[in-house]
Amino acid sequence: MIGASAAPDTLGAQRKEPAVSTPHLTRTGETLDVDHTDVAYRSWLKEAVRKVQADANRSADTHLLRFPLPEKWGIDLYLKDESTHPTGSLKHRLARSLFLYGLCNGWIRPGRPVIEASSGSTAVSEAYFAKLIGVPFIAVMPRATSAEKCRLIEFHGGRSHFVDDSRTMYEESARLAVETGGHYMDQFTYAERATDWRGNNNIAESIFRQLELERYPEPAWIVATAGTGGTSATIARYVHYTQHDTRICVADPENSCFFEGWTTGDPDVTCDCGSRIEGIGRPRMEPSFVPGAIDRMMKVPDAASVAAVRALEKAIGRKAGGSTGTGLWSSLKIVAEMVAEGRQGSVVTLLCDPGDRYLDKYYSDAWLAEQGLDIQPYTEAIESLLKTGVWPS
Repeated sequence: MIGASAAPDTLGAQRKEPAVSTPHLTRTGETLDVDHTDVAYRSWLKEAVRKVQADANRSADTHLLRFPLPEKWGIDLYLKDESTHPTGSLKHRLARSLFLYGLCNGWIRPGRPVIEASSGSTAVSEAYFAKLIGVPFIAVMPRATSAEKCRLIEFHGGRSHFVDDSRTMYEESARLAVETGGHYMDQFTYAERATDWRGNNNIAESIFRQLELERYPEPAWIVATAGTGGTSATIARYVHYTQHDTRICVADPENSCFFEGWTTGDPDVTCDCGSRIEGIGRPRMEPSFVPGAIDRMMKVPDAASVAAVRALEKAIGRKAGGSTGTGLWSSLKIVAEMVAEGRQGSVVTLLCDPGDRYLDKYYSDAWLAEQGLDIQPYTEAIESLLKTGVWPS
């Protein structure tokens, strides 16, 4: 098992590789000047940053969709629809931030590949930005990643590099970066720091701006799911910084360590197999997860995630990925608690990516049978809540 400190050590060694430019030494009196300036590189860098910023400038904000609940409850449930980004997922925001961070730090260089460890959606979005600025892209992913995500990576000019054990993605990504002279993006370390959590049109600021004219403009809860931990860190920090009373809940699927690490306070906790819910759940506590910033965590059975995402389609006519179901299940449990306590207010969760990427998984009864997942009890629990306002014991 690769320890949590292995990736930064490897990255530190990687970044000592010679830069594209050669230092130019000049003497001026008693001063020795070292000039790293490379006119061609700086011109390329300026254009690359412009292209990435232009992507944000021409992209409209994502919608807040309402999940229908009985009016008498006095509770509004929203889903922030991140599937409408150009690359179809929440990870488009992250990939844009990571590329700007890497470019402005001088880590991404012309002609050198960008490598990322990913379960799919981040790789799709990073392949898009790599193509935008004209550098190669390699995605290191579990072999079980959905075929549609692999197709999208290739569509954007990227290449998929598979591993049989998801726990080896970090080490393999770092190895490829050294081998190719490229840059290992390492979303699991840098997600929480690459995004400006104080504002600058991040996802949290967007949510609060869109709720301004709703009947409950300050949500009681925002529910996120954890892949890198970067989204929950951004939202939680923004809430604290802007002094809102909103609480942050993180929903964690099976075969993931965030819940156990958070409840035990052990950052070194690990698990032996990968998550079936693509995009979230990790075999270790990732460096970008900030446990002290959030208020609550829920452990969600995979069958419950699938039941919730199918219930979403029935409710609003939209298919979504399994990670959306994980967050929706936890949101519905919070709604049930609010009903039981007679509290009114709003709850926000995320529609992370579209369901057409997972037709052979979460929308396939054959896949459910193969995985030994029975969603019927969880489907009935959701239906009971929506009819009676009571969560089954």
